[in-house]
Order: sequence, then structure tokens, then C-alpha cells
Amino acid sequence: MKQTLRYDQPSCRLRVDGLPDVSTGQSADALGIITGWSLQWSGRPELEGRKDHLLALVAVVLPYARHLISGVGRPFGAVEDPVRIAPAPESGHHCLQLRSSQPDTAPLELKLDDAELTDLVRLLDQFRLDPRLQLKLDLPEPRPLRPREVLRRVPRRQRLVAPLAGALAVVVAAGVGLLLPDPPARSPQPRSVPAGPAPDAAPERQS
Repeated sequence: MKQTLRYDQPSCRLRVDGLPDVSTGQSADALGIITGWSLQWSGRPELEGRKDHLLALVAVVLPYARHLISGVGRPFGAVEDPVRIAPAPESGHHCLQLRSSQPDTAPLELKLDDAELTDLVRLLDQFRLDPRLQLKLDLPEPRPLRPREVLRRVPRRQRLVAPLAGALAVVVAAGVGLLLPDPPARSPQPRSVPAGPAPDAAPERQS
């Protein structure tokens, strides 16, 4: 009855173990209950955890990658959350931090380059979209970028060019208008009287 889902990428491998939920009538090849998972990296220690840690990994890494594609790199996950990922500009890598549920265990930090992050995103997407996985994943819905995040994509110098150019154009137009001479004043023209029929001549007086 035990089921194992495997997903492979060049730098890592994800394995998810579980069982079908027979109470809901799932088939024998379905996975409706996650009992454990492991993530193997090339040259790195193997990661293991419970269902909550795997869902936290999906909920943090996928929106982080989506923001990177949009040109807005920012941290995802709080410091006390099981999983947190943030850009590391000083090294050009991505810092993935995993906090163990065991007490007195220091968080594990991994530095991922772009290729390793891409492989991890593909693994998580394959897991999330696998039809054999018949488990409702309580993941946040994708949201569009906020207006403030969209503005951050444009450098400040580029954002200031348009308003400064508009203000400069107004000042130049006003200065040119002041330098132009005033048009000459027009002399008033006499008002024309409409022509009408000539008055009848007075009759001659007979003596």
C-alpha cells in the first residue's frame, strides 16, 4: 500500500512517501497521505521532514521564483517559519534557510545558484501537478505584483526622467513665449454704412 513519488532534476531529487486514503475511495496507486519526504542534493546533505515542511517549501520557493522572473527579488517566509528564502546580492546566490522542528537544532542554510534554484522549482512544480497526488494542498493563490513592487522594477533615475522632462518642456515653452514680441496693434477701421436707395428729389415749385 505504500506509495513513493520520485522527481529528478540534474542537481537534486525529491522523494515523497505516503499512502492512499482508502477512506475516500482512492486507488492503490494514489497518494493521499504524506508520511515523509526527502530532498537529495549533489554534494549537499540530504534533507528530510514532515508534510508541513514540504508544504512550507512549496509555499515559499514558488512565489519567490515568480517574483524573480518579474524582476522583483525579495525574501519570502518569516525568520521563525520552517522555510525562508531570500536573495544574497553580495554573492549572487539565493539563501535557503530550513528550520528544524527539533529543539536545540540550528537552522540549515543553503546557498543556491540560479541553476539549482531552477531545478528545485521544477521538482516542486512536478510534485504539485502530479495527478497521483490526490491531496489538497493548502497553498496561497498566486497574486499579482503590488503597485509598489512594480515601481521598484524601474530604476529611480528612469522614474524621474519623465516628470523632469515634462517640467523642463513647460519652462522652455514659457521662456520662448516671453521672448517673442507682441503682435502690432491694429488701427480701428471706419464702420461702413450699408448702401440704400437714393432719396426722391423734391418736386419743383411752380410759380
